[in-house]
Amino acid sequence: MLLLKTDKARQELAPGMRTLSLRERSLLLLAEGKPQAELQAMYNGGGAQIVEHLLNQGYLAPMAPTAPAATSTSPASAPKATPAAATASQPTDKPTEPSDALRSLAGARMYLFDICERLFARRDPAMAQHFHSALRSARDRDSMLDVGEALLEEVAQLAGTERAQTIRERMAQLLPREASAAPA
Repeated sequence: MLLLKTDKARQELAPGMRTLSLRERSLLLLAEGKPQAELQAMYNGGGAQIVEHLLNQGYLAPMAPTAPAATSTSPASAPKATPAAATASQPTDKPTEPSDALRSLAGARMYLFDICERLFARRDPAMAQHFHSALRSARDRDSMLDVGEALLEEVAQLAGTERAQTIRERMAQLLPREASAAPA
């Protein structure tokens, strides 16, 4: 089942609104059109409880099926799907790249806030506070990249270069595209 943000969720994500926890807000940012199972798997399985809470509180809603065949969830109906549809529903190792509409500084900032909280808040509160301040003051793509790279250097020292590379790839997917990237 795919989940969508409700108007209540959009109000929560608007500047100045802070009623949910950082993890709830970051999950909410990524929720638009994502499968429920994918969101539940976040935070080492802790996402299931967050998704349930967000559904119960009206921040998320299931996507309405677009065709009558989509309402059937029985395994017998699965082989009737077209090869393209079956391939699209298969989980992949690589997360799908968000559309341009989902790319934003706010989304990238929330993702990096979450990384900072998980990796540094308990180990090094001063460093976590430093990155929080730097992320808050990053107002454009370049400054967000600068802060992100500094954060990734610390992640590489703490959790290894593979973890830092995974975070770097996801950050690149969340940031708005460069304005000069258009073909000349």
